[in-house]
Amino acid sequence: VIRCRAAVAWAPGKLSVEEVEVAPPKAGEVRIKIVATGICHTDDHGLKGSLPNVEFPVIPGHEGAGIVESIGEGVTTVKPGDKVIPLCLPQCGECSFCRNPESNFCQKSHFFEPQNLLPDKTSRFSCKGKQIHHFLWVSTFAEYTVVPEYAVAKIDAAAPLDKVCLFGCGFSTGYGAAINTAKVRPGSTCAVFGLGGVGLSVVMGCKAAGASRIIAVDINKDKFAKAKELGATDCINPRDFQKPIQEVLTEMTGQGVDYSFEAIGHADTMV
Repeated sequence: VIRCRAAVAWAPGKLSVEEVEVAPPKAGEVRIKIVATGICHTDDHGLKGSLPNVEFPVIPGHEGAGIVESIGEGVTTVKPGDKVIPLCLPQCGECSFCRNPESNFCQKSHFFEPQNLLPDKTSRFSCKGKQIHHFLWVSTFAEYTVVPEYAVAKIDAAAPLDKVCLFGCGFSTGYGAAINTAKVRPGSTCAVFGLGGVGLSVVMGCKAAGASRIIAVDINKDKFAKAKELGATDCINPRDFQKPIQEVLTEMTGQGVDYSFEAIGHADTMV
């Protein structure tokens, strides 16, 4: 058992740093020393109690990178010392969805069943004598965590963990939206609403796909320089206009954009 620090959410809105106990990995599991973690808005939703399947107390966090500390029986894809990214959307490689080339949602993911406990329905976390739940099997707000082997991706030994932790959620969400979901075509026109981590990743994906015009939209003009550095051709602030932003985009493009990405999470911008 390893004793370490973790941010424990005891109830919605109640988060505190505590000393926790992290049990050794069981068969098919990996214990990871978390070196870096991002903070995703999904963590905030969970902390506020807005996610229906989250059980308290829980250690949040799902966007991290670290080093394998130990492995359970039968683990073959990673070994102690490997740099890894834990995955909040696992790929078991065995279920019908994983075997289907048209699908990317493993049937062991939270889209099918809660990930508040590990697959054997027990927790590896405890604090003050109480069981602490996992969050999406990842819980990167702990200095050590335990995850199933199929929810771990080994990465290059030279990878900077403080940067690649974003691959665990934010970057892959935005970049993948452009490349895999929208399948942006070369020469097309794109609009990206919101220039946080996900939105900037969308910009990068649109550029990589060959979009000829990428219009970045945000109310914070301080983000524009970074957006242009990553590939945006235009940056606009809705507060600079008296008309709805969709009318502005139509005037800029003549007929509207080919692809539009909402990376804020506001109902108004989605509509």
